[in-house]
Amino acid sequence: MSRRLGWIILVLALMAASGVLSVLGFIWVTGGTAEPSAPISAPTLALTPAADDARVAALSTQVAQLAADNAALQATLAASAGESQAAAPTPEPAATAPILFRITPDESQVRFLIDEDLRGQRVTVVGATNQVAGDILVDTAAPANSQVGVIRINVRTLVTDEENRNRALRSRILLSAEPQYEFSDFTPKAISGMPERVEVGQPVTFQITGDLTLRGVTREVTFETTAALVSPERLEGQAQATVLYRDFGLTIPAVPFVANVADEVRLEIDFVALKMEA
Repeated sequence: MSRRLGWIILVLALMAASGVLSVLGFIWVTGGTAEPSAPISAPTLALTPAADDARVAALSTQVAQLAADNAALQATLAASAGESQAAAPTPEPAATAPILFRITPDESQVRFLIDEDLRGQRVTVVGATNQVAGDILVDTAAPANSQVGVIRINVRTLVTDEENRNRALRSRILLSAEPQYEFSDFTPKAISGMPERVEVGQPVTFQITGDLTLRGVTREVTFETTAALVSPERLEGQAQATVLYRDFGLTIPAVPFVANVADEVRLEIDFVALKMEA
């Protein structure tokens, strides 16, 4: 190799290294921090008194009819047995109202998981945050009538095990360093697979389908969900879904030592929701 060709190769290598350093420097400077702009919150669900009153009235009518039918039956049985009075009426069942739960960030976590080659080794990158909020309305008597409100996540606060990657998420991938993309919303549209009744301590598996908005792009996603009323005041659960990051217009910048990034991203949430007093 001539000395002239060697110098050319050296200069090109230095230019390439300089370009990489410039990209990394830009990511570092524009990535900002994972600090949220405000405490996490989401649009709330409300127990509607009018709807509840109508539901209780309907149940009361049904209970009254059952009581009347029972009294008539007891009178018939008493008459046929020659008894002078009917048996004591059956106690009326109590009507149950829906319970409103609110996710508590301190005991909840949202994660994304994606596979990549890092320095020649296949690894799973995990990004996590506890900045998640939302309401869940549970109707134990008629679970199909239960509701899930908007689930809001502060994606700016997602962190992995590597700060350069965190800054790339905020500045180049999710753009969450920008105010308009700090939050991601999942807006449920349908709940399917609910059982006929929900009991305390009994896990329930079902599906929640809704619109997930990330960096201004919305796609329909279905979460496979398992939840349980640990007590009348506490709801715990997990939900998982798989999406393609390109469906949300996301691109992952080429950086040294990283290759073969998977197209699929696994989304997970572990949540604890506490009963809200009326």
